[in-house]
Amino acid sequence: MLQTGILNPQLLDLLARIRHTNLLVISDRGFPFWPEIETVDISLIDDVPTVLQVLGAIRENFTIGAAYMAEEFRGANDAETVAAFETALAGIPVTFEAHEAAFKKRVPGAIGLIRTGDSTPYANMILVSA
Repeated sequence: MLQTGILNPQLLDLLARIRHTNLLVISDRGFPFWPEIETVDISLIDDVPTVLQVLGAIRENFTIGAAYMAEEFRGANDAETVAAFETALAGIPVTFEAHEAAFKKRVPGAIGLIRTGDSTPYANMILVSA
């Protein structure tokens, strides 16, 4: 029986199938459903878990080469929230791009999507495995 780290078997299965340069989406609670993408929904209640909690959990055993986020994230959130995301993504090149015009167009290429209970506006991120 697993005693530490990620305990969710669906999430572990998804992470184990992601290879070099594959994409993984971590989304907030309001992100649209994509029927063609495997979704592991771990939302419980408002803000449980958050995108940053999931990112922190997977960073221990998942090498991230780059990340994409919506440029609207920085304008929709206060400086403290933006700084928390910058800290959580430290050492990872992050590209900010238009949510509708670019970010969402990358989503269909993802291996999977992890839906959280996060209510932070535009907290979604696409991670590129290294």
